[in-house]
Amino acid sequence: MGSFDPRCHQGPMAEINVIPLVDVMLVLLVIFIITAPLFTHSVKIDLPKASSTPNITQPDHIEFGIRENGGLYWNGEPISRQDIAARFAEEAKKQPQPELHIRADRLAHYESVAQVMSAAAKAGLLRIGFVTDPKQP
Repeated sequence: MGSFDPRCHQGPMAEINVIPLVDVMLVLLVIFIITAPLFTHSVKIDLPKASSTPNITQPDHIEFGIRENGGLYWNGEPISRQDIAARFAEEAKKQPQPELHIRADRLAHYESVAQVMSAAAKAGLLRIGFVTDPKQP
């Protein structure tokens, strides 16, 4: 301990008394050991069981064929160019909207493919894809 007595003048005390710190830490450790099991206490309840499998409906798809000679086919049935827009508009109203799969011959004119794609987009069909045969060279 320090003193205010001028006769007993020593330098400043350079040691830290850690005994109170250790005492406080031990008390806190004991408190946490006692209270820790109380935090893991849980109430057992009987929850209902439910099965929730998602109901995924696959949208229909339209197989649209374009031949080399300009022939158009809707799911294998011949269709005229005048009926395409009306059929696309009818299909675009369905929910979920069907996918349009375009199968064009290798030698089909790009103009025919572009006209079909344009008619489908104008009617509101959003999902348009091309079907190819990877086995042929």
